[in-house]
This record gives sequence, structure tokens and C-alpha cells, in this order.
Amino acid sequence: MVFESELDLMIRSRYPIIYIPSPEEGRAELLIEQVVSSSTPPRELYTWDYVDGFTDKGAGRGNPIQALIEIENARSDVPAVFILRDFHRFLDDIQVSRKVRNLSRHLRTTRKTVVILSPILKIPADLAEDISVLDLAPPTAEEIDAELDLFLQQVRVDLQSGGRDALVKASQGLMMSRIKLGLARAVAHYGRLDENAIKIMLEEKKQRIRRTQVLEFWPATETIDDVGGLDLLKAWLEQRAAAFTPQARDYGLPYPKGILLVGIQGTGKSLSAKATASLWQLPLLRLDMGRLMGGLVGESEARTREMVRIAEAMAPCVLFIDELDKGFAGLSTSGASDSGTTARVLSTILTWMEEKDTPVFIAATANSIDRLPPEVLRKGRFDEVFFIDLPSERERYEIFEVHLSRVRPNRVRDFDIPQLAFQSEGYSGSEIEQAIYEAMHVAFHERREFTSGDILQALSQIIPLSKTAQARIQQLQEWAGTGHCRLASSDARQTSLMGQLFGDSSL
Repeated sequence: MVFESELDLMIRSRYPIIYIPSPEEGRAELLIEQVVSSSTPPRELYTWDYVDGFTDKGAGRGNPIQALIEIENARSDVPAVFILRDFHRFLDDIQVSRKVRNLSRHLRTTRKTVVILSPILKIPADLAEDISVLDLAPPTAEEIDAELDLFLQQVRVDLQSGGRDALVKASQGLMMSRIKLGLARAVAHYGRLDENAIKIMLEEKKQRIRRTQVLEFWPATETIDDVGGLDLLKAWLEQRAAAFTPQARDYGLPYPKGILLVGIQGTGKSLSAKATASLWQLPLLRLDMGRLMGGLVGESEARTREMVRIAEAMAPCVLFIDELDKGFAGLSTSGASDSGTTARVLSTILTWMEEKDTPVFIAATANSIDRLPPEVLRKGRFDEVFFIDLPSERERYEIFEVHLSRVRPNRVRDFDIPQLAFQSEGYSGSEIEQAIYEAMHVAFHERREFTSGDILQALSQIIPLSKTAQARIQQLQEWAGTGHCRLASSDARQTSLMGQLFGDSSL
């Protein structure tokens, strides 16, 4: 009802031209018709498109200028709303632009309102003051539930307890037309509406996100059990596993905002972010900061708005931003080459992160703190900043267990994991994983099973990052040790202290 109330208010306030960007033309027109029919005083409703002109008499067919003239000449004493479909295509024309500005001034003294209905938002700068934008959000859970009521009356239903709520949740973020198509597809394929419809709706979500070319829908295949060590981070996440439930709202808890995982490459930052979505049973979206930047004027800002809109529509969800520090790289000098576009995009994202009240949990990672502005690290944008250090011996034991259980679940006891954990000091989780795969390649070539000795041999041939980037790692450890963040592992403080005391010999 927010859209209808806002549209009614704008019409009664005599906003001359309202722009509604939405791919759901039919739904938008239905809501506009409901607002117009219930308005006081009653208003006439007319619709124009380039092919058919005005639907009542065909005036202005193939001529956008004539369409505007028809609106201008319409009786001023009769309140009316004029819908112009796909009119964004003509706004760059100098004649149309000038006529729109003239019409805008004229309409302010009348009870006539123009509504531009378009699948995309595209307003030339010279018309920004004459056109007001009103967004049509995807249907709410209540709207989806009401539509589901109508659908269930026509088909065979075989939903288990809680299945309906799960289906509504899976449909959130989709336009109503897509929801109807997904439900019809499920019935056509399975002959009834059951739990398989949930899978189909999630696939529809993936398709929609893929079309944005900004966000990716990632399957949350990694679980919290796949993360070796990081006991403090795991405990923090498990405490908030129920934070998105209605019970948490009744208790007075706000939605968690997000976490920033700072640390050395290959230590499990991305894995932890993905496991968060699995632990909380939420969809996982991935944002590639580079995809936000477009070549056309205003394109980057439009993509950022689209990203925010889709993420909030998919809520509750986890938004994974990998290597956030790279998005800020060179920000101080980029303004000279991109007219400040990068700064505006990042400022928009940071403002949204702080002010959002929707259940979009941001799980961001960063390898370097030098590139992150201070405002990123302050409270309000993230609930917590965690530092992930090189794994301790106990954590390396767990990491070996995780990887060996995955590739040889029946032979884990055949490996000397304590010895492997001891001999791999200074190695990250990804380097340990690579050593196991290298050992497997060697043994497979020799037509035999790989052993602990093969893994130790592979470790000896890998130069860990703790050797090649020792200065940067020590800088991160010192930064974390001064209280700028929380430690993800109870062993991290001891590991960092060992590195400071023994230097190279501890790595």
C-alpha cells in the first residue's frame, strides 16, 4: 500500500509528471487504476503508447509530440491521469524535451497528471527538475500470499507444514508476473503445487539476478563445518542465527547489518562469508564492485541503485562483497579520470550500508586496511570487524581434517594429521588445500593412494605467503593487536605474538 498511498498523495499535490520505472507494466497500470478510481474527486484515466496512440481514440499514434499536445489541450476542468508507456525513448529528443518542460509548467495549474511508465529509469539532466520518480517495489509477502490464495483455488496442492511460508519467502524479490509464471511452471511440470515449486522460484530468482549483470546468485554449498578454526567468529555468527525471525523483532532486536573480515589471503574469509548464508539459511548474493562501473554518463549510479533495489527485494539475504579494499583502490586520484563517479558510487553504498533498515546482511572481505577509508571501519556500517590471522596448529589440524574428509572420507585415520599440522606452520588454509591436491596429483600419476608423506613433500615445495609477504602480514597483525577489531580465533593473539617474537623462525 505504500506505492498507492504515495502515488495518490503526489497526484493530489499536483505533481505534473511522475516517472515509474518498473518492468511490471500490467501490475503498475492496475495499481494506478485503483488509485485513480478511488480518488476524490474522481479522475479520468487515459493510456498512450507509440503503436496505438491513446486507447480511447487513437490520437497521437506514432507521434509523441502530438500525444503531449493532446494532454495539453484536454479539458482543464476535468481531473485526469495520462499514462505514457515507454516514453523514456523520446525524452532525449530536443523537441520532445522542450515540450515536456512547457507541459510541466502548464500542468501545475491544472488537475491533470502525466505518468511515464517505463521498464528502466532514464531521465535527461535537463528534465530532472520537471519529473518526479516513484519506485514500484516488488510485491510484499502479504501481496504474494494473497496471490497464492487465488492460485491455490485452481490447482492440486500438496504442500507440507510450513511449505506455504517457505514458498512465499522463496518468491520474495520477484515481480508478480514472474511469480505467476513460476507457479504455473511448477504445476505444469509436477501436476501439483508442492515443495518442488520452491526450487523453481529460487531458479527464477537466479535468472532475474543474472539479468542485472551486477549481482550473482551463489548457491550456499559451504557450511560452517567446512570452516576450520575461527571459533570466535563462528560463535558470533551462531548467536545471530535467529536474528532475522519475527521473534527477534518482538524482542526488540534490530536486523544485523554485517561484518567485515580483514586478514591474510587464503585464510578463509570468503569461505566464512559463504558459510554465513548456509548457517542462517538465507540466499547468498555476490557483488562484484567492478561491475558497478559503467562507461556511459549516469550508468554507474543507475547500476548502484539497481543493486540496492534488488538486494533489498531479495531480503532477508546475505550480500557478499569480496575484496572491498580493491573497490577503494586509487580513490584519491580516480576523480580526475572519471569525474568523481567512483567516489559517488562508493559514497552511495556506504550511506546505504549505514541507513538501511532491511534485512540485508553484508559480509565483506578485505586483504589490506591501507586502502580502506576510516569511515568504512567505524561502527554503524558493520556490526563488527574481524581479523583472520594465519591458522594456529590446532586450527591447521581442523583444516586438514576438513579437506581430507572431503576427498578421502573413509581414510582420514590413515593420515598423520598431528604431524601435518605441526609441519605446516605459517601456511594458510588455501595453501594447505593446494598441498593436498598436489599430493593427490603425484600419487594419481604413480597409480597409488596419496599419503601423509606426499602432503609433506608438497608443502616443502610451496613457498607460503607468510614468507613472501611477511612485512604486510606483520603490519596486519600489529593493527589487529592494537584493538582496532575483534579476533576471529582465540588462538590468533598467541599466533601473532609468536610472529613478533621469533620473526622468520616462527613462520
